[in-house]
Amino acid sequence: MKSIETDYLVIGAGATGMAFADTLLSETDHEIVIVDRRHQPGGHWVDAYPFVELHQPSAYYGVNSLPLGQDRIDLAGINAGFYERAGAAEIQHYYQRVLEETFLPSGRIQYHASSDYLGCEDDHHIIRSNISGGITRVAVRRALVDASVVQSSIPACHTRTCEAEKGVTVVTPNQLVDIANAKGFTVLGGGKTAMAVCFWLMQQGVAPDDICWVRPRESWMTERSYTQPLSLVANMVKMQAASTQFAAEATSVPDYSVRMEAAGMSVRLDRDRDAIINRGATISLPELSALREIENVVRKGHVRAISQSAMIMDEGDVGSNPGRVYVDCTAAGLNSAAAAPIFEDGKISMHFTTMGVAPWSAAVIGFVETLDMTLEEKNRLCPALHRTGDIYGTMNIMRVGMPAEMARRQVSEIAAWSAKARLNPGRAIPDHMDDPEVQSSLGTMMQNYQPALENIERLCAEHSG
Repeated sequence: MKSIETDYLVIGAGATGMAFADTLLSETDHEIVIVDRRHQPGGHWVDAYPFVELHQPSAYYGVNSLPLGQDRIDLAGINAGFYERAGAAEIQHYYQRVLEETFLPSGRIQYHASSDYLGCEDDHHIIRSNISGGITRVAVRRALVDASVVQSSIPACHTRTCEAEKGVTVVTPNQLVDIANAKGFTVLGGGKTAMAVCFWLMQQGVAPDDICWVRPRESWMTERSYTQPLSLVANMVKMQAASTQFAAEATSVPDYSVRMEAAGMSVRLDRDRDAIINRGATISLPELSALREIENVVRKGHVRAISQSAMIMDEGDVGSNPGRVYVDCTAAGLNSAAAAPIFEDGKISMHFTTMGVAPWSAAVIGFVETLDMTLEEKNRLCPALHRTGDIYGTMNIMRVGMPAEMARRQVSEIAAWSAKARLNPGRAIPDHMDDPEVQSSLGTMMQNYQPALENIERLCAEHSG
């Protein structure tokens, strides 16, 4: 049995754990041990299906110390006009580079791959190698960092909930690339993965009429031009201004979403159906148009069983045909763990604390950890945002997240660090202050900030009541 000491023990080498560790490495002289059950860093990206891409630009994904991609605007293809978005293979390679080129050469980070964290015993944290079975006891001087609380359910690791008759082909998106001679495709699920699968199938030449899409519910998505950073950041500021204004004016939570849709910032595939789900997906207008070409959309609840001739569903059977391939995209994806204090004595739980993506949230928590503050003050600056995956959860995130973001801006150390952090989606805003559209948007935000908070509080209270 081996015994070691460290300042921080980080559970999880995914986007959250890596961004947190990178911030500590850059801003302190502390030592860090990272443990992960996978054989390489990258979290769910290690198990990702090969054609998946980021929903946001590479320019603000990964870790602060190493760029992902070249901050290039694509000139061709479905992403033309937008900043590049890395795919699975590029992201896997990127996190391996972070480990090999930044973390390990520092001499202050130890990485335990293919290992499980087993808990605390006699004031020591226990790590077990899944390869050798060897046990390592870790004495932690400062904090255990649980980056697994935001771990999501993904297709490759998902347990299918519907039964399938012998001879029926049900695959994950990972397995889809090896399928040949299918007699049509049925995509199960209505989230980000299902959309990616449907679009990929059409890119491979599958006709929309040969795709059946089991999509029980509609989802809200953000039109991708409003998520662009750097030279295109004006649209992001415009969306933030509209969001603040509509939050101040909305008569209900659904009304807020409809107002965002009228402004062209939120979209849904079927404009004639109410949408409640919002899990942070982004989509371009060409992708939206292509997906709307799939007309065989089944809305009879969830699939309970599949035979050679039919799908047995909550609200009745739907006929099918032998040789059809079913693609299971029903993994929950979003982790909706209940919010809890992020900072505790001897422990940091890596819940989301920004309204952006996981790496930026983790980096913010990492930087706040470096400040000489009480636990109470750190938690005031970094409250946990409970992501429920629906529009009511989104409104509650705004209720908690907007004041926290404003509070962080008022701390000079955080403001100075944020201004140069590559993971900050809005880091280029100061460079565009002479843009009249940016000036107008910022004015709208300031004018509506307090009315928005008051109305959001009322809307959230009405929903919870």
